Amino acid sequence: MIRYVHGDATRPIGPSSECKIIAHVCNDEGKWGKGFVMAISKRWKTPELAYRSAFSRGSVPSLGEVQFVPVEPGLEVANLIGQHGVARRGQHVPPIRYEAIRKGLSAIAMHAMEAAATVHMPRIGCGLAGGRWEDIEPIIKETLISHGIAVTVYDFD
Repeated sequence: MIRYVHGDATRPIGPSSECKIIAHVCNDEGKWGKGFVMAISKRWKTPELAYRSAFSRGSVPSLGEVQFVPVEPGLEVANLIGQHGVARRGQHVPPIRYEAIRKGLSAIAMHAMEAAATVHMPRIGCGLAGGRWEDIEPIIKETLISHGIAVTVYDFD
């Protein structure tokens, strides 16, 4: 089961000895500046630097790819490329790409199993990406929970 808590996903709960991964969704345009990424940047600079660096080098990450960025001992941020572009006025199709979310969460699952880590996240893909939690929650269950990975979802107060 997914554990739902009220709190800040940038401050994952659990024993300090436990390895943790904070998963969140990024776009494939190299734009970082709204939504949950701002909370990440407020705490650590390296996830944003790694994301921007990939775009500046010309090796643009594809939908479904994940950057794992260590931020503290036993804690990584997973920049999951799960939205195509960003929401624009008059746009009828939200930027969320559910198959990219599935692919990225599968990569996170493999990484979490290797590291014996738990996964922590806000309600990924449901803010600026325009996704629906009713569609994302089953993907989390399929990719993470089915492999025995503990997942905590944070609703910010």
